[in-house]
Amino acid sequence: MKQPRLVPIKLDNYKPLREMVFESLREAIILGRLKPGERLMEIQLAEEMGVSRTPVREAIRKLELEGFVVMVPRKGAYVAGISLKDIADVFEVRAALEGLAAGLAAERITEEEMDELERSLLKISTGVEEDFNAIVEGDSSFHDLIYKASRNQRLVSIITHLKEQIHRFRMTSLSQPGRTKIALDEHKMIVEAICDRNVELAQTLAREHVENAEQSLLNALREEGS
Repeated sequence: MKQPRLVPIKLDNYKPLREMVFESLREAIILGRLKPGERLMEIQLAEEMGVSRTPVREAIRKLELEGFVVMVPRKGAYVAGISLKDIADVFEVRAALEGLAAGLAAERITEEEMDELERSLLKISTGVEEDFNAIVEGDSSFHDLIYKASRNQRLVSIITHLKEQIHRFRMTSLSQPGRTKIALDEHKMIVEAICDRNVELAQTLAREHVENAEQSLLNALREEGS
């Protein structure tokens, strides 16, 4: 049976309605149920989710800020496409920054932060079978801990500027079957290198992790286009 693009929002969640609408639309874009170039009609989307147009309008604005949606003057909102050049540019920069962050973390991480990283791994591993947004949030938090442990605020600031694009690419990459388990195994190796204070290995593993994520993203896009 064909999966619906969107499902009605359930009000048995602790999250605000606008946040649930935003996450539902974002997930539909990431998983390809809302296609690149598709126009987002507020009334139609609101009817599919069983909500008013207001939270849908707010969600579309937030999606635009995160790079999932483009606004075309006098025409409306459309699902943003992803070009191969965008992917290459972002991952090229991200691989260098993640490698640098992991290497610095291996030099500067505290015992308390090592414990935080270990607990983050445990949280991700127990959440692998849970909802997709929780998996993505756990992955993002894991990388944030490494940035923090680098003790380089300029580095953190630069990565923060890329976060919107990284987030979209992260979600698409992790949506690939089996990628969450592989990513978790890669995280474990990175944490082991950092906790062993092996700077060179931490850098190499972090860069390889990003390169593997890029390949997963490209595979997802090829499947969408086939």
